[in-house]
Amino acid sequence: MSAPAAAQDLGAPVVSSQTKQAKQVFGAFSNGSSQKAMPFGSYAKGCLAGGVQLPETGPTWQAMRLSRNRNWGHPEVIDFVEKLSAKAAQQPGWNGLYIGDISQPRGGPMLTGHRSHQIGLDVDIWMLPGRQMNLTRRGRENISSISMRRSQGAFVNDLWTPAHHEIIKAAAQDRRTARIFVFPGAKVQMCKDETGNRAWLRKVRPWFGHHYHFHVRLSCPRGARDCVDQAAPPPGDGCADAQEWVNNILNPPPPDPNAPPPKPRRELTMADLPEQCAAIAQSQ
Repeated sequence: MSAPAAAQDLGAPVVSSQTKQAKQVFGAFSNGSSQKAMPFGSYAKGCLAGGVQLPETGPTWQAMRLSRNRNWGHPEVIDFVEKLSAKAAQQPGWNGLYIGDISQPRGGPMLTGHRSHQIGLDVDIWMLPGRQMNLTRRGRENISSISMRRSQGAFVNDLWTPAHHEIIKAAAQDRRTARIFVFPGAKVQMCKDETGNRAWLRKVRPWFGHHYHFHVRLSCPRGARDCVDQAAPPPGDGCADAQEWVNNILNPPPPDPNAPPPKPRRELTMADLPEQCAAIAQSQ
């Protein structure tokens, strides 16, 4: 579908709503739009047409924190979760995966939390082994994941297992996966432990936080011409880069006295999003 055709199918944006905060608009929906599934824009500035809800419970997964209503995504990410969870269930001590945030029903900026997860192609997967696959709605609100980090993320702790390595490896080996974000110590540990083909390590990148869950980002699906992919990771396995992150945690470099102060982040308005997002917001 070409960009002009997509805009025509979704209708023209309403100019009068362009100054509204996008999180207030997209955070209000309880259901997806009745359109063909299609992501528009980028992971941190976009929206999702035709979002699909991950079933609350499956044979090898459970969607967590159901009160947030963030278990919506593009059909590719729903399929990804189903397939990865089946592989996770084959690991010792795991019966499946606990799935955190994917996206809001129509994507877009969230009222709280993430700056990404806007086009239904990001998913947070808990580090807590999924053992009980029949949690109640209340149980899913009260249970928490567990941290895998030690020394502020420089190392993994005793809760890290070979199963975590294998599950993240399986996620990275899916051809649809663009990147996986984990805390630096986990990436370094996986670099040390991997004895086979190391190509998958390129997709696993260190990032702040990500010690209670790992974050999988899928590439834009085929035919999604108005979806903006993130730049590919640098060549190589990325292990030296992760070790540098760890070194900086253990021995922080002195602050740059000439560094400019960070600019305050402005809330995104509807005008900041792709033009198709206004029509998605108006769809039944």
